[in-house]
Amino acid sequence: TIWGEKIWNNHRLTRRIGYCPETDAFYNHLTGYEYLFHLLRLHGFTKSEASEKAVQALQTVEMEPARNKKIGSYSKGMQQRIKLAQAFAHDPELLLLDEPLLGMDPLGRHKTISLINEWGNSGKTIIVSSHILHEVEEMTDTILLMNRGNIIAEGNIYEIRRLIDEHPLHVTIGCDKTHQLTSKLLEYDDVISVQFDRERGEVTVQTTKPDAFYQRLPGMVLENDIEIFTIMSPDENLRAVFEYLVR
Repeated sequence: TIWGEKIWNNHRLTRRIGYCPETDAFYNHLTGYEYLFHLLRLHGFTKSEASEKAVQALQTVEMEPARNKKIGSYSKGMQQRIKLAQAFAHDPELLLLDEPLLGMDPLGRHKTISLINEWGNSGKTIIVSSHILHEVEEMTDTILLMNRGNIIAEGNIYEIRRLIDEHPLHVTIGCDKTHQLTSKLLEYDDVISVQFDRERGEVTVQTTKPDAFYQRLPGMVLENDIEIFTIMSPDENLRAVFEYLVR
């Protein structure tokens, strides 16, 4: 159900939902404008309303210059943008986006992620399905991880990572006194290994208690006059968490 209503044969819901499928389903003989115009007419808008909303959607995805070109002549990235345009042109409350960044160049991906974030901030509900996990992280911190049709975790990425107790957290710290920081870190029971690279100025730690580690780190570096340049955890990205959970 959506909003308490059954979804099958329920045309009242259609106007409130926008859908961008992963697979293409175009009428290649239509122009980008015609494609949006006819779909908006199917949503019940008048000709003038459909025309206005089609132009607005084209402008939003920066496809106005190609409005009168046939979709069959569009590049993969342009087709993806027009497919995204039809999903939101009728101003739906709920957007279902399946691999919305597929085929886009880096600039197009960046602009689309910004657009999705804007929609979310404006109050729309957006569900994005994607296997490009680092891009998901740029859009939201509310994540549902699935493997073979089963939900394996949901929530904030950092909360999920902290639940995986059997896998120690790796943290890499760039600093000016690698040897001194290494000796201090080894004083704690939750630190199970420390490696340092003096040439690169980095210390890599494995800890079983990430929260305790992060809490005491500021005091430790201040007391020992250690200057920190960078702190990075390769284990706290979405791909690493997903791989841990699948294993």
